[in-house]
Amino acid sequence: MEAAESTEVVIVGAGQSGIAASAHLTRLRIPHLVLEKADVADRWRHGRWDSLVANGPAWHDRFPTMEIPGVGPDEFATKDQMADYFGAFARSFDAPVRTGVEVLAVTRRESAPGFLVETSAGTIVAGSVIAATGPFQVPVAPRIISEDLVPHQIHSAAYRNPHQLPEGGVLVVGAGSSGAQIAEELRASGRQVHLSVGPHDRPPRSYRDRDFVWWLGALGKWDATAPDSDHVTIAVSGARGGHTVDFRELAAAGITLVGRTEASQDGTIRFADDLRRNITAGDANLLELLEEADAYVEANGLNLPEEPEAHELGDLPACVTDPVRSIDPRAAGITSIIWATGYAQDFTWLHVDAFDATGRPAHLRGVSTESGIYFLGLPWLSRRGSSFIWGTWHDAMHVADHIATRRRYAQYAPAEQGASTPTAGSAPSAASRPSTPAGTSAESSPTAPDQDILEEITR
Repeated sequence: MEAAESTEVVIVGAGQSGIAASAHLTRLRIPHLVLEKADVADRWRHGRWDSLVANGPAWHDRFPTMEIPGVGPDEFATKDQMADYFGAFARSFDAPVRTGVEVLAVTRRESAPGFLVETSAGTIVAGSVIAATGPFQVPVAPRIISEDLVPHQIHSAAYRNPHQLPEGGVLVVGAGSSGAQIAEELRASGRQVHLSVGPHDRPPRSYRDRDFVWWLGALGKWDATAPDSDHVTIAVSGARGGHTVDFRELAAAGITLVGRTEASQDGTIRFADDLRRNITAGDANLLELLEEADAYVEANGLNLPEEPEAHELGDLPACVTDPVRSIDPRAAGITSIIWATGYAQDFTWLHVDAFDATGRPAHLRGVSTESGIYFLGLPWLSRRGSSFIWGTWHDAMHVADHIATRRRYAQYAPAEQGASTPTAGSAPSAASRPSTPAGTSAESSPTAPDQDILEEITR
């Protein structure tokens, strides 16, 4: 027997993408529910290390309709400030969020429109489902080093601070934003650190009085619809007020740089002979962006201070020119490994025909090949900026508008028959309808206190 409760849209996940989708559906007066197995923005608060800050300044890394309280525009918000921000934003329009509710399965209904959303709190009938669980779903840690050799191995998702690790040295595998920041923090705490460096881009944190994110916007790089080449990680940091990740500086601070971690064998850990290539390729990426920025300044007659020292990289450190190819972790005193090796997506709960032959979501700008299924928050969903806060805001706007268009088609009936209601089953319950100020009707009033702002920004 199907559940009595129904709504037009179920959003799975109350992170930045789910909250953005809820804001746009509220603007369009489309009944919906946001289901979250933990709490709003829980990954920001509980799924990262203690000292994490946003990777972009506060003027950029936020929704366009609300600033981050207590954080200056050029400052980098802490993880807790970001979690508080998303919670406050959701409350600002009374987002219909249900926390502590895990979505177990989504299936298409038989001989009826819409989907059955099975949750830990019962089943909900929905006309559409938005998967807004984001890109950081399942930590990926390759099983290539025996735990007999190094017993304490964790993913960066489980790392909180140096004090949680056993005494001894640490091998950090992965030199993107997470790996580089964690390695730097560990070294500052007095640990001996080896940092395994793979292919990466290394943009400047700031250049000619403008942040990296500003340059990406000015040069049109945020709007790129696909990466230029095979994806590589990006090493950029908002820590310590924001700074360019410089592997020469990390080596000078006492961190031993090594190549990609390949395997363990006969009591040793083996590294690839690619460290110099990876470092010099990252340097080339940095210099290329600086040259593009200089050309943009000249072409547009901008009065931005020159910064010739940014082009001077200095000599490669000895650990790069004469790299360690293998190491005995016991002899080197390495007692922990932190795998800063990224995440995989997990849509095993989504039992619909919305995936390609490789198991990846099949979609165009978040609109799935399975009618009524949508995706948000994925890298390169519509553009380079899609997995960032402001980028998912604009992707959510497109998805919400697509749902509204389908809704109008579903509502159509010849004039003599009258319009029909496009729900997946029965009418939405009161709990799932967008809220309206007391004493007014949904037809004559905004659906939230900041509705005018929402409508203004999306015109």
